[in-house]
Amino acid sequence: MKQIKSWAQYYVDLMTKLGLVRFSMFLAAAIIVLAVSIQMGVTLFLRGTVDVVDLVRSVFFGLLVTPWAVYFLSIVVDQLEDSRQRLSRMVRKLQEMRERDMELNSQLQENISRLNAQIAETNRAETLRQQAIEDLENEVFQREKAQLHLGERTALLRSFIDCSPDLVYYRNEDEQFSGCNTAMEQLTGRVEAELIGLTPFDVYKQDIANKVVETDRQVFASNEPMTYEQWLEYPDGRKAYFELRKVPFFDRFGKRLGLLGFGRDITERKQYQDKLEKASRDKTTFISTISHELRTPLNGIVGLSRMLMDTQLTPAQHQQLNTIHLSAVTLGNIFNDIIDLDKLDRRRLEIAPAPLDLPAFLDELETLSRIQAEQKGLYLHFDRDGDMPQFVMADGTRLRQVLWNLVGNAVKFTDEGGVTIRCLAHEAETQGRLALHFEVEDTGIGIPPAQQEKIFAMYYQVQGKQHATGTGIGLAVSRQLVQAMGGQLYVDSDVGEGACFTAELEVACVEAAADPELPDSDLRLDILLVEDVELNVTVACALLDKLGHQVRVARTGGEAIAMANPDDFDLILLDIQLPDMTGFDVAARLLERYGDSLPPMVALTANVTGDRDYYLERGMQDVINKPLRSQAVRAVIAHLFADLADEEADAASEQAEQNDWLDLGFLTDYADTVGKGVLISSVDLFEQMMPDYMAVLDSNMTARDQAGVVEEAHKIKGAAGSIGLRRLQQLAQLIQSPDQPAWWENVEDWIESLRRAYPGDIARLRTWLQT
Repeated sequence: MKQIKSWAQYYVDLMTKLGLVRFSMFLAAAIIVLAVSIQMGVTLFLRGTVDVVDLVRSVFFGLLVTPWAVYFLSIVVDQLEDSRQRLSRMVRKLQEMRERDMELNSQLQENISRLNAQIAETNRAETLRQQAIEDLENEVFQREKAQLHLGERTALLRSFIDCSPDLVYYRNEDEQFSGCNTAMEQLTGRVEAELIGLTPFDVYKQDIANKVVETDRQVFASNEPMTYEQWLEYPDGRKAYFELRKVPFFDRFGKRLGLLGFGRDITERKQYQDKLEKASRDKTTFISTISHELRTPLNGIVGLSRMLMDTQLTPAQHQQLNTIHLSAVTLGNIFNDIIDLDKLDRRRLEIAPAPLDLPAFLDELETLSRIQAEQKGLYLHFDRDGDMPQFVMADGTRLRQVLWNLVGNAVKFTDEGGVTIRCLAHEAETQGRLALHFEVEDTGIGIPPAQQEKIFAMYYQVQGKQHATGTGIGLAVSRQLVQAMGGQLYVDSDVGEGACFTAELEVACVEAAADPELPDSDLRLDILLVEDVELNVTVACALLDKLGHQVRVARTGGEAIAMANPDDFDLILLDIQLPDMTGFDVAARLLERYGDSLPPMVALTANVTGDRDYYLERGMQDVINKPLRSQAVRAVIAHLFADLADEEADAASEQAEQNDWLDLGFLTDYADTVGKGVLISSVDLFEQMMPDYMAVLDSNMTARDQAGVVEEAHKIKGAAGSIGLRRLQQLAQLIQSPDQPAWWENVEDWIESLRRAYPGDIARLRTWLQT
């Protein structure tokens, strides 16, 4: 079988090699040869001879069979070749498939290996995941535990911070608050959530915020902690003195996040220091006052004793007089030693004006000055110029102390020539007041220009002058005395040509013109009341309603300007101190807007010591002191709207009942108008508010905030006057008047007097209400 396949393949290969034609010819020849051979063999075997016919027959048979054989074999060969080729293609495909299978098998094996590796990795990852989950769970547990612990510690720390009376806060780089403690919330009046994101300008007043931001920027610029002291203000107006420390803070990478702030209230320490300073000043004032009060008569003793020693005396008298003289000189030196032990500035001066006989005062000054000058061999000229009134209101002791000091210095620094004293009097710019000029001129050594202002400093002495003996406080005290009396003291001098000291001040003449009497008026008016204190509004409205007037109220200057139509009102009662502007500002704007068509304006003021002309010069037609009294209101209305006034009303306005503590005339009028029940409730409210008033007043005083002191005293004055507490009203009036002589030196005593007085005065008022 195998051999047949080989022959068949050989046949196919031969036909393929020779081609169909050549193969057919070769096959035909082969068949013919085969047929001839067979025919010859068979014939020889059967007959023993071979004929030509047999050869022809064999050739013909070969030629006849050859095409069919070739055709048949060709078909077979084609089929075989086609089968072979298909087989070859199949083999190739199988080979390709096998190779692909091998490749896929290889990839499969690789994938299986990779999958096994991934499975192994996945198993390891799963193991790690499980381990990680366990670790994470453990970490979460630990973290929760830590957070719980941290939360407890944070809460504890926050509790400590909130319990601290010190301020604790922090601000970011943009100067915005990021957090604070309870003390800071109380200071700012805002809770922490409200405070976050605000800047100091959103929280504090402008002046305080400027200082806070300035120090913040200094800390940011230097990256160094800073400690300083500053006044801060609570929402109720109370001021406190804080020692503030600011520290920059950074994250763990060194980036600055902002600053931490700490503040400790040292107001009590500040007050204690101020009290110590005040005690020290008071001691200095006492020593200086005693020294200078005693120096004037002591100088007289020294001068007169020296003069008497030049007269005819017995030896015993001369010895006794010399002892008096030396004792006086020694006592003067002791005064100098006492002052040298306590060289502090003089801070407190008390001026007590009283009727002063001016001609007699000048005669006394001339006599003492002449004695002192003649004792040294100097001449004295004493000139008086102007219309001298008989009496003026002045502190004679203080004025004498100043002039005697100037004369003493003039004599001391003059070796040749003399001293000229001039007193000039003329009408002052302020109506009803007298301007006095005292000049003390000498022909002495003079004062260098560079030292002319320095000589008024405490303990200063002209350098290089042999005459400059003593303590050097005389001129300093003299200038403060003159300033306390509302005047000024200055010097004009050239070296070698003497000096001229000039003291200028204004005084009031004792004689005062009486106001004309005015009858009552029955007019019923439409009145605009401009007042911001609620108690005062209640009192004034009740009183004006009772008198038959129609009243409308404006509580600010802006409201008053908007409401004050001349066609709507007959009279404007205008409080001087309003929340947004002064009554004078309101009057000026109304006069500018309406001119002569504006109804009369009457000032309402608690300034019981004020000058009526001062209000008239600023556009007012009259002035009424608060609290309002029906008699005063009737008198003003009669004065403004009628030709004559009722004598009874005028007498009542001029002779209001006087009492050291209570304004009984007002209280009686108020109680009759609105009833004692309303008055009692007002007293209760005042008594409840006074501790807060005093606390704010004390804090402003400690802070040396003049505006704050004046503002709070104005509130107390208005409230006290509204319930008839006259003494408290007058004390508050002094406290709220910084133009008073030596106001800073005296205001502490006035506040202390107010503190001691108000409980007793309230008790007296309650007693009066019960009667």
